[in-house]
Amino acid sequence: MSVLLWALVALPLAVGTLLVVVGRPADRYAPGVAVGTAVAAFGLAVVVAFEHPRAEAPLFEGLPAGLAVDGLSGLMVVTVTAVIAAVLLFSVADIGPDEARARFFGLMLLFGGAMLTTVTATTLPVLLMAWEVMGATSWALIGYWWRDPERGDAANTAFLTTRAADLGLYLAAGAALASGQADSLALDDLAATTGSWSALITAGVIAAALGKSAQLPFSFWLSRAMQGPSPVSALLHSATMVVAGAYLLLRLEPLLAQSGWGGHVVAWTGAVTAVVLGLVAVAQTDLKQLLAASTCAQIGFMVLAAGAGAVTGGTLQLIAHAAAKSLAFLVAGAWLTALGTKALPALRGAARRHRTAGITFSVAALTLAGVPPFALWSAKDVLLAGALEDSTALYVVGLAGAVISAVYSIKALWFVWQPDPASAVRGGPLPYAARLPLVTLAVACFALTVTSFPPVRDAVGRVLGDAQPHPHAWEFVLSGALAVAVSAVVWVRGPQILSLSGRITAPASQWLHLETAARTLLVRPVMRLADALAAFDDRVLDRAVEGSARGSVRLALWTNARVERLVDGAVEGVAGGTRALGRWARRPQTGQLHQYLAQAVAAFTVLAVVLVLVR
Repeated sequence: MSVLLWALVALPLAVGTLLVVVGRPADRYAPGVAVGTAVAAFGLAVVVAFEHPRAEAPLFEGLPAGLAVDGLSGLMVVTVTAVIAAVLLFSVADIGPDEARARFFGLMLLFGGAMLTTVTATTLPVLLMAWEVMGATSWALIGYWWRDPERGDAANTAFLTTRAADLGLYLAAGAALASGQADSLALDDLAATTGSWSALITAGVIAAALGKSAQLPFSFWLSRAMQGPSPVSALLHSATMVVAGAYLLLRLEPLLAQSGWGGHVVAWTGAVTAVVLGLVAVAQTDLKQLLAASTCAQIGFMVLAAGAGAVTGGTLQLIAHAAAKSLAFLVAGAWLTALGTKALPALRGAARRHRTAGITFSVAALTLAGVPPFALWSAKDVLLAGALEDSTALYVVGLAGAVISAVYSIKALWFVWQPDPASAVRGGPLPYAARLPLVTLAVACFALTVTSFPPVRDAVGRVLGDAQPHPHAWEFVLSGALAVAVSAVVWVRGPQILSLSGRITAPASQWLHLETAARTLLVRPVMRLADALAAFDDRVLDRAVEGSARGSVRLALWTNARVERLVDGAVEGVAGGTRALGRWARRPQTGQLHQYLAQAVAAFTVLAVVLVLVR
């Protein structure tokens, strides 16, 4: 079965790479190939989710590359591949034939393949490689229309923000190696580390996860990511990159619990994000920005669940949110294509003009609002039961976040269903390729409710190996009643109930100026430091190098003028002396025997005299 596991991650990666490399010549065939690949990957995911295979191959000395499917990753691979198939099927109608389809569908498959590798990785090296590929492909997809500078800048902002947080994983890997307690860098071994190394590993994992999942204070990058095509937003916000951080925290919940402090930090960060970013969503007048802020808020519940040890509830929240959020973004994309706008006031009557889109969007909005009997209503109560076991205050804050989710969801719903006399004519039907995924996801938003109740919930808990406390009946009743009551008030009163002072709503509508703060506190100081270093390089180092070069040239010229003359004179003197000695040595060589005899007699005479004198 390990072959099927390798095929699950290799198929989308290989096909995606092939489409990107071939490029425009494959535009005609790219949609069909991509959808077929996604459907095949979904089939493989269902098989491996039941079989739980493991695979391992040598990577570095003592560091194997490991993949495995267990309870959590089994649920994840099915969710990821199902959403990828739905989004790619919708993209067939949304991404026109004039676009670079091969590049788009290829990058989407690479993106999905990287996410599948992330959720099945058992060792940090494999996780890091998939994590990096996911970040790089998200940058390319957000900046898909790269000729627009604003979209390119948005892609850069998203990439650099998440990339800065990703350094936490490298910190965790380095600390794990240095500790000597997790030599193989297996994820399951990280919780066994102790001492200060364990604290560094925990801090690195938390930073990387919060950055990837757009939790406070990193949330602003998700707002900029809205510049990408709508299918990209649907996939990025639902089952891939943004939930990767929440998945990692759920996977490493034993590490958070073992640290003694990591669980509390994560839980409260998620709870505060759910409330604060929920208020940001309420203040938005752009549908995609509202949905983006709601993504941060909804993922905050998953992060809260990981910190509180409610792995079952966090997983159910993740799955239900994937269906609802991908559905909401796909409908928003359909309206943007059909009507050319994403501003809520301009979308009045959109649900009436496009009934399929309107009805399915209503399902998504009611699901996000936590209205019974849709999936997020019950899933949220399962994770809040774990929060209640941990802290009453944490439960209250989480419940407040759930109430706020009803406000922004029904606000969006109110606008799209209000009649607009200026657009009384109904729009044309959506293409079948667009309608099928919308209807399928809408059905999933309702059908997934059963996973939060026995016996399915108990089965999920056994699969995950989690024994979190289960919610009481009054918790379901309380959250459902609050969601229905708040939804009814917002629907009846409309936007008037949300008309607050501009001093209050302005910061929220601008995402609390988080990006401005990041630029002020981080980007500008770094750029100023870079400018100072560049000036130091130009004015000090460059001048020092140039001065050294000029000094070397002058020394060479002096050497050539003075030392060279002395050396040449000495060499020429030796050569002259040698020539003179040679001339003297040639004089006795006359070729006449009587002269050689006389020279020999003289030499022997001198030798005899010397011998006599020496004695």
